[in-house]
Amino acid sequence: QVQLVESGGGLVQAGGSLRLSCAASGLTFSRYAMGWFRQAPGKEREFVAAISWSGGTTYYYADSVKGRFTISRDNAKNTVYLQMNSLKPEDTAVYYCAAKPFAAGRDISDYDIWGQGTQVTVSS
Repeated sequence: QVQLVESGGGLVQAGGSLRLSCAASGLTFSRYAMGWFRQAPGKEREFVAAISWSGGTTYYYADSVKGRFTISRDNAKNTVYLQMNSLKPEDTAVYYCAAKPFAAGRDISDYDIWGQGTQVTVSS
């Protein structure tokens, strides 16, 4: 059974950093593009970042996080990461890891495997 499990969320002050991890099992990890999404209270789930399966050299970022967040993957560990720097209160949300076959993308409807999420809270 395919599973994605997020970890690394928590409470941090504005300007601080967190690194989220997503551990995958039950799939050929290197053949899946991976993405991070987030959902704040009262908001729709939105795209954050994505990385390709073909060597992890293609990246997409939402404009709101570009220059502050970095997505990466370690295929040997079946793990994808989201390094979050210069955090802002508006980054507060539940962060979800997701997977889709082959090509990286921004569209939430293209992802068919989801984790349960990890809470990130940024205080001012």
